[in-house]
Amino acid sequence: MGREVAPSSHFTLSTLKRGTTLHIIMADRVKLHYFNGRGRMESIRWLLAVAEVEFDEFHMTTRDQYLKMLEDDDLLFQQVPMVEIDGMKLVQTKAILNYIAEKYNLHGKDVKDRVKINMYADGLMDLMEMIMILPFTKDVKPKLDNIEQKAKARYLPVYEKQLKDHVYLVGGQLSLADVLLMECTLMLEEKFTGILGDFRNVKAFQGRMKSRPAIARFLQPGSKRKPQPDEIYVKTIREIFDLKILL
Repeated sequence: MGREVAPSSHFTLSTLKRGTTLHIIMADRVKLHYFNGRGRMESIRWLLAVAEVEFDEFHMTTRDQYLKMLEDDDLLFQQVPMVEIDGMKLVQTKAILNYIAEKYNLHGKDVKDRVKINMYADGLMDLMEMIMILPFTKDVKPKLDNIEQKAKARYLPVYEKQLKDHVYLVGGQLSLADVLLMECTLMLEEKFTGILGDFRNVKAFQGRMKSRPAIARFLQPGSKRKPQPDEIYVKTIREIFDLKILL
């Protein structure tokens, strides 16, 4: 029986002994199926970048592409994002994030850590969801006011308190919740300059996160981080899903 050899940059055929059968195990790169923009996929991009996992993106630009994915039964609930990883086609953002976090040791040390991480993460996703839908809304000003008020009164105080005596949110180590907090604070600052002024612990946390090499690279121009949504992004999504009205 032949032996399996993991791929290595140092491996050459000359290392094989006579009579050995070679089976090279090639791990497929992660594939992201979404639009060419942030949306719900952006948190997945962030988490993969922090885990230093290479990925490829396949951008939907037409309704026909979406219909083809439905025809091929690629979308369990007829929704994107969809991520191909480890031989699976995963949908539902939270499920995808939790799988990646589990796989790359970003989900705490035990079940108690995980539930705390999920609570912090879900709060951040609720807040970011409000920002995500802004480009699809008719009257943006009152919604911005509502987001700012809730961010300052409901969400940021939770993270400010937890970070008072902690480097990370849960368990003394980097987790999914920390990655989402970093993403969320940057999104808030794009909309509300100086919003972290009264949240010094959160601001200090953000600075620490920016110093991590993987995050520093992701924040550099030319990375796979997406810019704020523009008219082309909004138009593409409305056409693909045949959206006729604004929220």
